[in-house]
Amino acid sequence: MKTSDIDNLHITIDKEGARAYSKVSYPLRYGRFAEIKTPEYVFQFNLNGELKFINGRGEGWPDCSEWLKRTVTDDWVYYSAGGYDGPYDCFGEYYVPCLSYPSNNINSSDPFNDKAVISAIEAWGRLHKHLTELNSSSLPKRIREFLDLVILNSPAELRKRSGKIYEIIGDNITVLPPDTRHVDYDVIPIIIADGCLYRCGFCRVKSPLKFKERSRENIKTQVRYLKDFYGNDISNYNSVFIGQHDAINASADLLEFAARYAFDAFDLNNANLDGPSLFIFGSVDSIIKAEYAVFERMEKLPFKTYINVGLESSDQETLDKLGKGTTEDAVKMAFAKIMDINRRYEQIEITSNFVFGADLPDGHIKSFLEVIESNFDHPFHKGTIYFSPLINAKNIGWKRNIKREFFKLKTRIPVPSFLYLIQRL
Repeated sequence: MKTSDIDNLHITIDKEGARAYSKVSYPLRYGRFAEIKTPEYVFQFNLNGELKFINGRGEGWPDCSEWLKRTVTDDWVYYSAGGYDGPYDCFGEYYVPCLSYPSNNINSSDPFNDKAVISAIEAWGRLHKHLTELNSSSLPKRIREFLDLVILNSPAELRKRSGKIYEIIGDNITVLPPDTRHVDYDVIPIIIADGCLYRCGFCRVKSPLKFKERSRENIKTQVRYLKDFYGNDISNYNSVFIGQHDAINASADLLEFAARYAFDAFDLNNANLDGPSLFIFGSVDSIIKAEYAVFERMEKLPFKTYINVGLESSDQETLDKLGKGTTEDAVKMAFAKIMDINRRYEQIEITSNFVFGADLPDGHIKSFLEVIESNFDHPFHKGTIYFSPLINAKNIGWKRNIKREFFKLKTRIPVPSFLYLIQRL
């Protein structure tokens, strides 16, 4: 670690953060990074010299333990420690990611309307301008090289660069699996199949494409250009998202090829973070049809694998109302198989999604509890169930009461259960 001071700037490079993601109630950084402290803010940068975090230091900052994150696609996320009752019980994390774009967020306040948060984002532009005017000739060579990288990665350049990743993978990532919260949503995306099996009426992130696998050559090309895109900072990633909306429906050979090829090409075995993870979406029908031999192969991958399956409801009336192209019998069959896989395999966890809303048929929750009772005789630590809030702008009362209603249901569920906030790459 090297430090230098100049013009009210305290500059540190080669900082080492934690090597493993943890559930902690205080700000924690991971991997290797650099930072510039001003009297009002702490700006933290990845190994490419790209801004990643901003923490406020002044009295006007909402909370000293809260921060802003700039994602690889140049979105801003505000990590809030308050605003919710029991954030860990709600979301499985001590911090709630507040998004700067439309989602199914249940919070009534918007930090991006807060003057302090707006000022912090604007301060990044002022810092960049300051650096371009700074005479850094007296600083050590490696500090100067870091500042040169930051100057190259201006706010305008980062915005321009943000769309490049979608050009590389050939599609937008409109939603990440909820399990990517375990790695703070920092995943490298690779698409092995486009489209999905259903076009559910309620879905806000559905694909207009029919399901179709991509070729191995396409996957290799994605990986090659992704390595260039992430550059030196790729060593701060230990996780891959294999997409798009139903990669489990792809052939086992293609899925295993993509996972192993990415692991080797990205050199995840030597990442600055331990415990590589693989994240995948599945569907009712893809889980039902998948042979157990598929999961035997996945168990042997060099990852802890998380598969998230959108079940939505085990009540036929609700499924029909949602426009979900499956049956309650299929959902119940898929859920039973999910629980069986979770019990059989140590390195695989399959999680499931159910909708949660005020205007759903009475049979939705009743049927869900019946499914729970028929599949569990004691609590189990795997197989997290996520509930996706259906936010209805006309029903403000439901949004206010959603946490209370969720906690009432949560006490009756023998596996971990949380609310699912739709977050993109």
